[in-house]
Amino acid sequence: MGQLFRTKNIDQLIADSERPERRLNKTLGPWSLTALGVGAVIGSGIFILTGTAAAGETLTYHSILHAPVLDLLRHGLDAASTIGRPGAGPGIALSFLLVAFACSFAALCYAELASMIPIAGSAYTYAYATLGELFAWIIGWDLILEYAVGNMAVAVGFSAYFNQILESIFGVQLPRELSEPMFVGGQATGAWFNLPAFLIIMALTVLLVRGVSESAGANNFMVAVKVVAILIFVFGASSAINFDNYHPFLPNGFSGVMTGAAIVFFSYIGFDSVSTAAEECKNPQRDLPIGIIASLFVCTILYVAVALVLTGIANYTTLGNAAPVAQALKDVGLEGLRRIISVGAVAGMVSVLLVFQFGQARVWFAMSRDRLLPDAFSRVHPKLKTPYISTIIAGLLVGIPAGILDIGTLADLTNIGTLFAFIVVSAGVIVLRRAQPDRPRSFRVPLVPLLPLISIAMCLLLMLSLPLETWLRFLVWLGIGLAIYFVYGKKRTMSV
Repeated sequence: MGQLFRTKNIDQLIADSERPERRLNKTLGPWSLTALGVGAVIGSGIFILTGTAAAGETLTYHSILHAPVLDLLRHGLDAASTIGRPGAGPGIALSFLLVAFACSFAALCYAELASMIPIAGSAYTYAYATLGELFAWIIGWDLILEYAVGNMAVAVGFSAYFNQILESIFGVQLPRELSEPMFVGGQATGAWFNLPAFLIIMALTVLLVRGVSESAGANNFMVAVKVVAILIFVFGASSAINFDNYHPFLPNGFSGVMTGAAIVFFSYIGFDSVSTAAEECKNPQRDLPIGIIASLFVCTILYVAVALVLTGIANYTTLGNAAPVAQALKDVGLEGLRRIISVGAVAGMVSVLLVFQFGQARVWFAMSRDRLLPDAFSRVHPKLKTPYISTIIAGLLVGIPAGILDIGTLADLTNIGTLFAFIVVSAGVIVLRRAQPDRPRSFRVPLVPLLPLISIAMCLLLMLSLPLETWLRFLVWLGIGLAIYFVYGKKRTMSV
């Protein structure tokens, strides 16, 4: 039992990371770290969820598996129900601000632990230093799922968007046999393999193996492209704003704002990936908190700006479709901006893929160095100084399924996994404040334990808003992970 809750000494963790044979290049500064966060947070969802949350939606749960746990607790085990979610209207801008405020609690907790424990592995490493080996394994196994499933879904979306751009710009399309998943919802589609989804993951894998500075440079470029595309939309479309569309600003009152916040919350997930780059940061004590908090701030400004312009050029009731920004631009005669938005959306997806593949490999690397995974995953290339084996295997384990399956229905696993990680990190701050109150902290969360407890409560509430089916899949995944830990990982760490 003692081994299960054995924690890692922070000083020893830092010393192990400095061993020459497993030392990563320290090349990242605050700008690159902020770009990593923005790259992970802002994808194509900024052009979709904003409209959905403004217009509202009607959800039909055909079985208890599809209903959020919170609704089941409120209304009982109703086998089929239809629930209307009132739109926030132009007040969706307030929804984004509200979510940013909620996320800031978790971001502050990440900033404190990242500056104290500048080790690759993010929440996994923090759990090992605060809650013990068993919790570390659980959160590490959870992060593997979070990054992998999330990127599989994004890669499939990239393929579809890429084909649309080929058709709109060049008038050609890849054959569906080579550009669609082989299976959707368990049913064969007749496609052979989703080649664009596979190739984009493999291309990014090669880039990540070559070096962190090259990867960060590519991410900086893609982030710049999508930010410029967003700014062009904001300033280009602002001339078409009809101020009558802002009335009423809160058509469904504050309940509409809250509903909008629940819908757009998951568009903020990703800022935590900054902490996975801790070992490749030049000055982690200073730069990691800057990267985490600055990325959340920048994304909030962009989200609010898009929300205000979008609900200004179109009545919020017309935005409940699959491509609200593109449709709104068409309706006001700004066809030229549509192509720019498409380029920004593709750049957004590629940067998300890059950052999540980067983060996934670092989690594997950290778990392998602690002997919870095979030693090969923590090998560092002697020349390139990257965890090349874990990066290549992570690429294959994401790229191949992305070429075969449409796993969009499993995307909620990314959400529940991220929220669980937020809870662990917030709890870790409280534990370390009690266990090691005198340890130097270059960044401190104010009002501990109040703010971390607020973070935990908010994350639990959002986890309960996810479908029962997601919870069951999550528990199955954790069950598989625990079996592997007790059969393999626990025995290896006993010999350390």
